Amino acid sequence: MTAKELKPNSNIFAVGAIDWDRRLFDELIPLPDGTTYNSYLVKGKDKVALLDTVDPTKTQVLLDNLKELKIDRIDYVIAHHAEQDHSGSIPAVLAAYQMAKVVTNVKCKELLKEHLLVPEEKFITINDRETLSLGDKTLEFILAPWVHWPETMFTYLKEDKILFTCDFLGSHLATSDLFAVDECRVYSSNKRYYAEIMMPFRTSIRQHLEKIKTLDIKIIATSHGPIFDKPDMILDAYKDWSSEEVRNEVVLPYVSMHGSTAEMVKYFTDALMKRGITVKPFNLSRVDIGELAMALVDAATVVIGSPTVLVGPHPLAVYAAYLANALRPKTRFVSIVGSYGWGSKMVETLSGLISNLKVEVLPPVVVKGYPKPEDFAALDSLADQILKKHQQSGVVK
Repeated sequence: MTAKELKPNSNIFAVGAIDWDRRLFDELIPLPDGTTYNSYLVKGKDKVALLDTVDPTKTQVLLDNLKELKIDRIDYVIAHHAEQDHSGSIPAVLAAYQMAKVVTNVKCKELLKEHLLVPEEKFITINDRETLSLGDKTLEFILAPWVHWPETMFTYLKEDKILFTCDFLGSHLATSDLFAVDECRVYSSNKRYYAEIMMPFRTSIRQHLEKIKTLDIKIIATSHGPIFDKPDMILDAYKDWSSEEVRNEVVLPYVSMHGSTAEMVKYFTDALMKRGITVKPFNLSRVDIGELAMALVDAATVVIGSPTVLVGPHPLAVYAAYLANALRPKTRFVSIVGSYGWGSKMVETLSGLISNLKVEVLPPVVVKGYPKPEDFAALDSLADQILKKHQQSGVVK
């Protein structure tokens, strides 16, 4: 990646790195489209600031971009977030530009000292809404805890009306486009990112959307993925995703060992579709977890399908329940379908794994062996109940 100016003659540059080949983040999150580590250089009349750095694997790319711009001094390194994909190259930048100070909030400072061993004397700490002048450019700092760590903050560049949002509003999408040109692709990547990382913090997200709505924003510059010169696109999407509004959808993660649960899921899927309910089944033995997380963003109901292993749920069903519990979607109803051989405590176990969800648990359909006519009738009854619940809660108009 070479340095790119965000606006003509603005002296504001993207100097980060594209990671085309990365396929796993935090040894947990799939990255089907790679990612970017966005870093920005702001050259004022008197001072120069670098906003975030890059993942340590791409340190040389950042340094080369700064060299390309003939940057011989950096006065401030603005640290929005202590996670290493943003902060990991701070030590290298401080070594290359020894006059630089790290500007951040108190919580982030303590994390950077612990994780990167940045010495105390290299820090300047700031408070919410405090400003820093670069001469003809003014940086305003906005604390934004829990998107998605407790120390995150934003920076608003007043004169150029650019909001640097760190992880907030970003996406894992490797692209040579600086701005969000392919809006459909960007929307999907942003929704996936929201689902996997931001969804547990919906309440905080709504608060921060409210906090920034008075700002005059022309560009939103994120720390991952393409940036936005049409801010309403991503702001409106986040308002929708973080709201309490759900859709007439059932997400159906399932696993089957000998075909009994699979047959129940097949019948149940058809039963829901006949009632005008959108169904999104996910075979947990093959699923892309990111796709499942995206489906959870909007769905009114989640139904987990599982056979019994010994007397408990299949481990893949346990993982699905754990994931839903961790991501805390705005789902309103949950149920369980599945089969067992000789005994089962599957319902009790799965129900105990979703304690974070503010949901109504609908009566499960768990059968012994292969489903029989009365079991299919019970699935029809569950489908009827889900439709009724959706109607009563206003999901179906």
